[in-house]
Amino acid sequence: MKQYDVIIIGAGAAGLFCAAQLGQNGLSVLLLDNGKKIGRKILMSGGGYCNFTNLDVSPNHYLCQNAHFVKSALSRYTNWDFIALVASYGIAYHEKELGQLFCDESSQQIVDLLQAECEKGKVNIQLRQAVLSVEKFTNDKSANFFQVQTACGSYQTENLVIATGGLSIPGLGASPLGYKIAEQFAIPVVPIRASLVPFTWKDSDKPFASLSGISLPVSVTNRDKRFSNQMLFTHRGLSGPAILQISNYWDMGETVEIDLLPSESIYDILQELRQSSPKLQLKTVLSRYLPKKLVELWFEQKLLEDKVIAQLTKQNMDFLVNFIHHWQFLPNGTEGYRTAEVTIGGVDTDYISSKTMEVKNTQGLYFIGEVLDVTGWLGGYNFQWAWSSAYACAMGIVERKR
Repeated sequence: MKQYDVIIIGAGAAGLFCAAQLGQNGLSVLLLDNGKKIGRKILMSGGGYCNFTNLDVSPNHYLCQNAHFVKSALSRYTNWDFIALVASYGIAYHEKELGQLFCDESSQQIVDLLQAECEKGKVNIQLRQAVLSVEKFTNDKSANFFQVQTACGSYQTENLVIATGGLSIPGLGASPLGYKIAEQFAIPVVPIRASLVPFTWKDSDKPFASLSGISLPVSVTNRDKRFSNQMLFTHRGLSGPAILQISNYWDMGETVEIDLLPSESIYDILQELRQSSPKLQLKTVLSRYLPKKLVELWFEQKLLEDKVIAQLTKQNMDFLVNFIHHWQFLPNGTEGYRTAEVTIGGVDTDYISSKTMEVKNTQGLYFIGEVLDVTGWLGGYNFQWAWSSAYACAMGIVERKR
């Protein structure tokens, strides 16, 4: 039975980065994954260009039941640290919007970087290794160790790192293994659900499906959180960055408020035109400021009545302000894990050291990355959590070994 200083389960962003740090500090590392290749989620992220971090990273960009948990790791390994690593490999990148950094060429560059870092550390990466069981033992010398059983063999280690991610995008091999291991060691799991995910239509809203492909800038509000960005109509519901962001703060049965014209006031526009062009039709005016197909659908569905704007009453004006600036949208649900970028919830951080990611009552057991109850906003924040939590874990193990 082969022994290693550290065994890591999960060859995603967090697992690969942690393995590289440990290996380069002289530890023997085995990295196990059930897939055919490493970094599968990295490869498809950011439309194939990998939004690997953000220029502006703070604890405020994360959701966690323990709001202070992310502070230590984020300060120990920052966005600038990872940006410097990317630059050292000559990877060209650009800022898309709101500080989001993407590779110029391909997500493959980040996977190649991580693989090269692992090779520097002589990490043993074993793919297609489904983990069947994890057990903790005490040997004759009263030293604790973990035994990991896979379909291909058994391995032992003093330090076991769980980097299995969440349940999002099951087609890339997502599994509940990390949550099951947590529960095996009596660590609670905060209820999980799909997040950074599109909303779906109720039956009554399905006429909007005909607008599939149309996008517009909006502001979306829920639970005192407001995000301004693009919204996209799809066959199934609403998507786009603004919708994905607010889904982090949404629960089933809640309504979200959408301002369809956040940069203008429809009231002021109409008041001004009533003086300058009173004979204009309402439909004509709305089509100047909003997607024409959307406006046409409103009138086809008799959600609005076309009038000459000079004839609009105060009641009409108030209705239009609410209709356009305060659309109360009640989702039927979300598209679920199939298209979700992340899984919100996860291993309860009250049971984890924020400095080392070690389980407080189980020496040598660590959880890093998305499997934890830490969820970042859209925009590179979840990758940054992977880098930061992996680094904190690796340094914790290295310091103990010294």
